[in-house]
Amino acid sequence: MHRTIVSRQGYSDAPELEAIESLRPAWQESGHGPKLRAVRRAGEALRERFAFGARAVSVRTLPITTLGYPAKYAFWSAPLSPAPYVLMTHRALLVQFFQRGELKTLLFNPTDDVASRETPFFKRMIRQVGDYVAFQLLAKRMDSLEHQLAKLGVMPSSIDYVAFDHFHTQDLRSLLGTTDGRLAPRFPNAKLLAPVAEWDDWDDLHPMQRAWFVADGKEGVRTKDVVLTAGDLWLGDGVMLLATPGHTSGNQTLFINTSDGVWGCSENGTCADNWTPMESRIPGLAAFCRRQELDVVMNANTPELGATQYTSMILERTLVDRVNRAPGFCQMFPSSEVTPSRIAPGLSPTVVHGELRYGEVMHTERRATPSVNRAHASPPAE
Repeated sequence: MHRTIVSRQGYSDAPELEAIESLRPAWQESGHGPKLRAVRRAGEALRERFAFGARAVSVRTLPITTLGYPAKYAFWSAPLSPAPYVLMTHRALLVQFFQRGELKTLLFNPTDDVASRETPFFKRMIRQVGDYVAFQLLAKRMDSLEHQLAKLGVMPSSIDYVAFDHFHTQDLRSLLGTTDGRLAPRFPNAKLLAPVAEWDDWDDLHPMQRAWFVADGKEGVRTKDVVLTAGDLWLGDGVMLLATPGHTSGNQTLFINTSDGVWGCSENGTCADNWTPMESRIPGLAAFCRRQELDVVMNANTPELGATQYTSMILERTLVDRVNRAPGFCQMFPSSEVTPSRIAPGLSPTVVHGELRYGEVMHTERRATPSVNRAHASPPAE
């Protein structure tokens, strides 16, 4: 079996996590066309196993901030709108699940939104539009994650895992703490699941990557709780973390099985319309895709691996279910979702997800699995 956790001195291990191997041969296909078809087929088979298996215990969205984002990136310059920016809402996800009978808690995308202002692209944008527009009209800070968690009965010390869909705009020093003791870890018992390809890229960024990374965002961090990953992971009942490269080298998507079926979360798209553009009412989007014979529209701020990102979005769309209230759209939840706004006329998503809310959040002192779930404490069969 392929080793999904990369062993490296000074880093953590996670023997409790299991690899999902079924997508690996598809991603190794030569040629973008054959790879796309192979990944779609492998995704269909994985979906059959995952969607009819165990469900996660609970899911909650935790809003972090709003932000302005270039419309040309959000929709790959496809819509017919002169608006230069869209307004986006960035959210973290709190997910609880059972892992071999033990309750685990994952926090997905707990961005430090103040530190992320050091991202070169956003620093330049703030200088261009000015502080008032950037911080009064575009950015709206929400209640702190710690306070939102406390209202749900979850303490920072009870978070077992932290992960990001990718490391654009991230500064991990407040999250992990620093070796010099200046910063303590924000979630002291959590393991960070970090794709090794992107973790290593961060040390020596290519010019095509630099605009979106906080260059020193992992400088001096404590690595003893960092788990370096290289592939697809089954985290526990109803929860997978799959490699979806393209937007970045280590991009990954969280998949959650709920009472409404399978949801995915990533920033490969910026709203529901990106994954099902033929159903979109955004002027020009469907027509653009018909002309170009495209099934998805990428969040295209990074030109690193466009064809690979497209394939990853097809995999996401294959694995998730359809939205109950709008069956033309799929259950892909953008980690930063375009929000209807007066600053972006004609660019309101056809469907706005807004939040995910499933199950009852369990107070984290409760660790035993109810007996009804014990039969499901295994990964999707390979």
